[in-house]
Amino acid sequence: MLMHCPCRGKLKLLLASLSFIVLLTWLYLLAGNLENGRSLLLSPCVVESTEARLLERDVLESRVREVEEENRQIRLQLSQSQSLAAQPAEGNYGNQQWVASADTGPEDVENTAEERANHSECARSPTAEKCELIHVACVCAGHNASRDVVTLVKSILFHRRNPLHFHFITDTVANQILSTLFQSWMVPSVQVSFYDADELKSEVSWIPNKHYSGIYGLMKLTLTKALPSDLSKVIVLDTDITFATDIAELWAIFKKFTEKQVIGLVENQSDWYLGNLWKNHKPWPALGRGFNTGVILLYLERLRRIGWEQMWRLTAEKELMSMLSTSLADQDIFNAFIKQNPVLVHQLPCFWNVQLSDHTRSEQCYTEVSDLKVIHWNSPKKLRVKNKHVEFFRNLYLTFLEYDGNLLRRELFGCPSQASSESTKLQNALEELDEDDQCYDFRRERIMVHRVHLYFLQYEYTSTEDDTDITLVAQLSMDRLQMLEAICKHWEGPISLALYMSDAEAQQFLRYAQASEVLKNRKNVGYHIVYKEGQFYPVNLVRNVALHNAKTPYVFLTDIDFLPMYGLYDYLRKSIVHLDMANTKKALVVPAFETLRYRLSFPKSKAELLSMLDMGTLYTFRYHVWTKGHAPTNYAKWRTATTPYKVEWEADFEPYVVVRRDCPEYDQRFVGFGWNKVSHIMELDAQEYDLIVLPNAFMIHMPHAPSFDISKFRSSPGYRYCLTTLKDEFHQDLSRKYGSAALKYLTAQRNI
Repeated sequence: MLMHCPCRGKLKLLLASLSFIVLLTWLYLLAGNLENGRSLLLSPCVVESTEARLLERDVLESRVREVEEENRQIRLQLSQSQSLAAQPAEGNYGNQQWVASADTGPEDVENTAEERANHSECARSPTAEKCELIHVACVCAGHNASRDVVTLVKSILFHRRNPLHFHFITDTVANQILSTLFQSWMVPSVQVSFYDADELKSEVSWIPNKHYSGIYGLMKLTLTKALPSDLSKVIVLDTDITFATDIAELWAIFKKFTEKQVIGLVENQSDWYLGNLWKNHKPWPALGRGFNTGVILLYLERLRRIGWEQMWRLTAEKELMSMLSTSLADQDIFNAFIKQNPVLVHQLPCFWNVQLSDHTRSEQCYTEVSDLKVIHWNSPKKLRVKNKHVEFFRNLYLTFLEYDGNLLRRELFGCPSQASSESTKLQNALEELDEDDQCYDFRRERIMVHRVHLYFLQYEYTSTEDDTDITLVAQLSMDRLQMLEAICKHWEGPISLALYMSDAEAQQFLRYAQASEVLKNRKNVGYHIVYKEGQFYPVNLVRNVALHNAKTPYVFLTDIDFLPMYGLYDYLRKSIVHLDMANTKKALVVPAFETLRYRLSFPKSKAELLSMLDMGTLYTFRYHVWTKGHAPTNYAKWRTATTPYKVEWEADFEPYVVVRRDCPEYDQRFVGFGWNKVSHIMELDAQEYDLIVLPNAFMIHMPHAPSFDISKFRSSPGYRYCLTTLKDEFHQDLSRKYGSAALKYLTAQRNI
């Protein structure tokens, strides 16, 4: 302990003096009141005028302020004594000499001492103002980086006590993913702004870069131009960062900058810039070990004032004449700039960027778990990096990876915030509901906003020239994952899937997909996560997410339990042209069958299917439990049909259809089991879609255990009552929307 605080003796003396002065202060205040004949002990019993009481309070507050100022001066002397007496902590390392020489005043000496002692008990940390808005910037491009950003944001939100404003420099993909996520997340006291990375590419595209981050790894250099001109300070983070403390502590370090300092960085914890990693290794110029740019404090206002944009360009142009390209993207240019201008950098304690790449000195940044502030997975190996404490770091990271993001929708006490229009709309809708209504939970589920993470995995799609392309659209939960590989083998076209999962289940799905040879080789499958919340399965909301994110002109609306016949994708595209769907309102019906066997030799043709139907290996779908659902398909006619034929809508008809992408969306009042597809087909008919059965198309339902929602429907009278109530309300809404033409649906329902 004495090695860390050689000033211990002086501390005791000063602390004793401070305590004595505080005691004298209160004795003085007590004596002053006694002199005025107003004992503090007796004052509650004395009847005084309002004016006298106010005068007494003002005098007392004035004296207290005077004493507090005296105490503050003593604490300042105490901290200066600590700083002057402090020695570098054992095992600490860094560019200490030049940091000290860069500044001149007594305040700067204090800075230097605190930089040296990462673990010093004598150090005094600044604090951010309560409710002060903290700005955070991040460059994010692509599907994988968007997933990483979510984990970073979770770790920040978990610890934060201040309002936040995130600034994302994104490509088109990340913009769509993150804007949808934050809009549906609706976290209080969080603002989000997006900036188009494409508009910044010309600023850095002239710099050759060998780093795997590509052109986006250079964009932090452009932040003074990209971010608003009135933004004075910002914390800049890589996407592979995990916070273990309140980000306000890092923000407060801006207060420790001298007037000349414009950039705050942690020293690089590897030997990269020492140039001794291998023979003929020639890194970019840097001071000592150089600095790592995974965590940066940028004083934007000062950077603009000194002409940062021109300065880093001149530095890069000069060094590229001999280096030819960057190896570590923006980090090389930042370090070359600092080498030329050391007075401009403020060195952060290394626990603000514990770098977990192989062969680093990161273990010297902490002695206790409480020392950890920021963990940086800056190795390409990420979680597989070598470190003796990597298991602890990995568990910390996985905690936030799988943490329920819904729990982070908490208000900041004492920091009023302006509610977003979406949040206000939701709150108003909730207030209109009657909590005594027997179907309150169903109605609440209809208006609930679920977090949505679009394109959870990489997605690539190139549109066809003939505008006949079609996307298979379906939804699923964790218990249906086993169907994905089979569907991908049966359907080679694009697929849009919405998955209803918890945060932890989404990570299980990710590992499953990355380990599957079938799934990881399919880039035209869009996986969209709808995060779990509430007691019901919002099946139609999940379907709508999949439908809205299909990229093709046409969609095949199916369920995940069905396997389409081989070649159905090509057959449907031909049917779209043949039936002139571009100029007519048609819904093409794909006849549905089922098997009760978990192992099935899938029929390769209609003739083979009919043979299996006759042998009892296959059945028309739900013929034994819900005949009305598919009876209008007219399976008897289909057996011999060679051309498409039209069928009429009937009550409870729920076929699987191919329609244009601009078809009506599913009605989200229907959750769990019952009427979720029936209502959709009814609205298609109300909009005068012709139902056309395809003669040479089929799909087969594979067996599975009953869902939880169907069990609730069968066992709960209250569930069935609410479903009936929702049906009646849907009919009424349909009548208001489509007029007298919709009366037939109400009549048909009453005749059942």
